Amino acid sequence: MLIYTLKRLLYVLPVAFGVSVVCFLLVHITPGDPLTAVMPIDASAEQQAAMRAAYGFDKPLPVQYVIWLGKVMIGDLGTSIASGRAVLTEVSRAVSNTLILSAVATAIGFFFGCLFGFVAGYYRGSPVDRLASALSVLGVSVPHYWLGMVLVIIFSVQLNWLPATGAGPGGSADWAWNWDHIRHLILPAITMSVIPMGVIARTIRALVAEILSQEFIQALAAKGMTDRGIFRHVVKNTAPTALAVMGLQLGYLLGGSILIETVFSWPGTGFLLNAAIFQRDLPLLQGTILVLAMFFVLLNLLVDVLQTALDPRIQRS
Repeated sequence: MLIYTLKRLLYVLPVAFGVSVVCFLLVHITPGDPLTAVMPIDASAEQQAAMRAAYGFDKPLPVQYVIWLGKVMIGDLGTSIASGRAVLTEVSRAVSNTLILSAVATAIGFFFGCLFGFVAGYYRGSPVDRLASALSVLGVSVPHYWLGMVLVIIFSVQLNWLPATGAGPGGSADWAWNWDHIRHLILPAITMSVIPMGVIARTIRALVAEILSQEFIQALAAKGMTDRGIFRHVVKNTAPTALAVMGLQLGYLLGGSILIETVFSWPGTGFLLNAAIFQRDLPLLQGTILVLAMFFVLLNLLVDVLQTALDPRIQRS
């Protein structure tokens, strides 16, 4: 197991290098000059040259990349052009808020997805199966941002039960585990959990139906094993795939929450990316994308190792 984990860790290194190259190039191939957001309209040529030199934009792209990567290796993601604060400070707070939102949304989606998937798989072909399958398809099909606005209209505007925006009272961006902050988390978490719930439910339903039709399940039933014992075998065989799907969905939520965080004004990475794009803040955009990409890479590594721990056949293959 240790050797397998070290091999997977070595595989991460070239992937991380490729991710850094892509993150660096993506924000440089976009049209426009990012320094126009902070330079005065009547800036002289000398002022423009000094500003470019201060941010390192006067050097060739390969040199910029090497300098940027060297700073990244020591934890320096640069300085935000718009705010003048360190990118690492901006990203750290946003990432923590997004991790909280994505983790809660994934937990909700995983619980109800497994529930609907197991029920549909055990009672396949029945009205319960059709209802659970319809709910999972609906969850995958409904646009996130539309559902978020509908929930805001119902629970915030009409019923006045839950707050519509922000991560805390008074628009606070600092999270705390108390009821005042959890109330702000409920609507965006439910909105984000719908797609993972649908994906996990459909995956679990197909796995359970396939496992129940296999010969070893029939042999266990013929030997007199109880339904609870058979259920444990089904869970054990579905766990690796379910874990992989959950890890991928968590990774997608980390990087794809920009619309939800914008609708609910949640101070996470999506909200930060939206602001960085409109402000043409290249250092902030680079740092945010890089941190999210590395989270996704490390999350895949963790899921891969956990899958192997649950199913040793993966290591042997």
